[in-house]
Amino acid sequence: MDQAGKEKEALQLLAEADKKVRGSQSFFAGLFGGSSRIEEACDIYARAANMFKMAKNWSEAINCLIRAIEIYTDMGRFTIAAKHHISIAEIYETELVDIEKAIAHYEQAADYYKGEDSANKCLLKVATYAAQLEQYQKAVEIYEQVGTSAMDSPLLKYSAKEYFFKAALCHFSLAVQKYEEMFPAFTDSRECKLVKKLLDAHEEQNIDGYTDAVKEYDSISRLDQWLTTMLLRIKKTIQGEEEDLR
Repeated sequence: MDQAGKEKEALQLLAEADKKVRGSQSFFAGLFGGSSRIEEACDIYARAANMFKMAKNWSEAINCLIRAIEIYTDMGRFTIAAKHHISIAEIYETELVDIEKAIAHYEQAADYYKGEDSANKCLLKVATYAAQLEQYQKAVEIYEQVGTSAMDSPLLKYSAKEYFFKAALCHFSLAVQKYEEMFPAFTDSRECKLVKKLLDAHEEQNIDGYTDAVKEYDSISRLDQWLTTMLLRIKKTIQGEEEDLR
């Protein structure tokens, strides 16, 4: 099926879902299974959204998902609503490249997932993008929150050092001692040692020392794009090209 065919099918599904919603609101529908029609409509909106995605009509895909979300939240189906918010966030993230809107939908999904592991996954997405947008305080609060919950879990304890490392980079010179006190295992990690070396180099305005510390770390643990961006921003503060991240 070509793009036009997918769009046509998506529009038919959308019309079918709208009809079911209208039908469920009549008096007789209320007596004879209106809620099941509403549920069917939600599923059809989700199918329509998928067809619009395949047709690369992103705004209509989002529109269908929002209609499904509104109905699911009225029914108390917050987990399904959260999944739809993630789908919308991913469209803004990868197709429309509107990071502010992606953040808003990841935050809403995290709110609906409250208390579940999936909430932290959404929050970490928010923290990653918040730091990229230089909203450091927001990123720090999330990394601290997720790191604190991870350090109390035998399964997640190992990842806590990563979150405290990222938080330390976000408000560079204010945090290392605090995280060592909160999570003593952080002290012996390569991440903590790197931050301390970077702090020393920053204090001494020693660009070569800073670069060497990053290279040494990268030779064992490859830096991803997020870490590379953050470390370059901090390096620029040594060169006086930006204000201190604090």
